[in-house]
Amino acid sequence: MSGLRQFLAANGWTIGRLTFEHLWLTGFAMIFALGIALPLGIVLARYPRWAGPVIGFANVVQVIPSLALFGLLLPVPWLGENAARLAILALTGYALLPILRNTYAGIASVDPALIDVSNALGMSSMQRLFKVELPLSASVILAGVRTATVTCVGVATIAAAIGAGGLGELIFRGVASVDNGLVLAGAIPAAMLALVADAGLGVVEKRMAVRR
Repeated sequence: MSGLRQFLAANGWTIGRLTFEHLWLTGFAMIFALGIALPLGIVLARYPRWAGPVIGFANVVQVIPSLALFGLLLPVPWLGENAARLAILALTGYALLPILRNTYAGIASVDPALIDVSNALGMSSMQRLFKVELPLSASVILAGVRTATVTCVGVATIAAAIGAGGLGELIFRGVASVDNGLVLAGAIPAAMLALVADAGLGVVEKRMAVRR
């Protein structure tokens, strides 16, 4: 226990700084992913013939190994010059599929009878979206956001390999020096971030499901 306290006293500031960097990378990636995947999922629900190719492309991005994707993006002009910018783009790509697929599936699964009723009431397309479709599919969409967030937090540790910072720095440093203490100092906070984010979004998801 005393050894743990000494370790935290010596590395506490570094762990806190890298945790903030990890949150910063993940947070911006999730904001961009939501801004892209949520509207795109709504459009695909309106035009289902495009769903297969678009979701298939997102699926291809999802299965590319994370380190390989970072390496492929490094030579890209303007992008490769800034490691954080490159990491956020890659993390956004990994977060797209769960949000996109769940948004499309959630809206597409709304009972057609309810759509007919909303049309009979004279609702516009936007009114139907915000008053019927999104409320009924909110829990499904949030399930995708939960999956994307946990994926983002985990993959963000690889961003340290290109100098983007985050808790992966401690993990890579620990692996290079065969120091399990450093590995755990990076792995445990990253795991805690993922668990806290998943639990918080899980509470919101359950409330939305009850509301439905």
